[in-house]
Amino acid sequence: MPQGFSGKDSNEVSVDAIRKGEVTIDDVRIHPDTLEHQATVAGEHGNAQLAANFRRAAELTRMTDEYVLSLYDALRPGRSTHDTLLEYARDLEAAGAPLNAELFRQAASAYQRRGLTAQ
Repeated sequence: MPQGFSGKDSNEVSVDAIRKGEVTIDDVRIHPDTLEHQATVAGEHGNAQLAANFRRAAELTRMTDEYVLSLYDALRPGRSTHDTLLEYARDLEAAGAPLNAELFRQAASAYQRRGLTAQ
């Protein structure tokens, strides 16, 4: 059953519940288990890349919006040095986000090879 980050069943979210103040932002944020389920379905249907994206997204649900936005900004070409991207990878690994950490290690290598890192 789809549920929000808070654990509230999505069937409990309605316009009336919102008007009554019975719904919080965490009730409508996606739960990491839901993303993992979507990853499993994608993988079963031969879409490994989509499955990997869902799994990375599941890791990010545990982080603040501000931090996630900083990750997106850091990955923009010319925004981060090679060392900065590797620092993000270490931070992500320490935060329990190994899939995202690997993405940052790969980005650091690819950006350096292609001249896309900041000077």
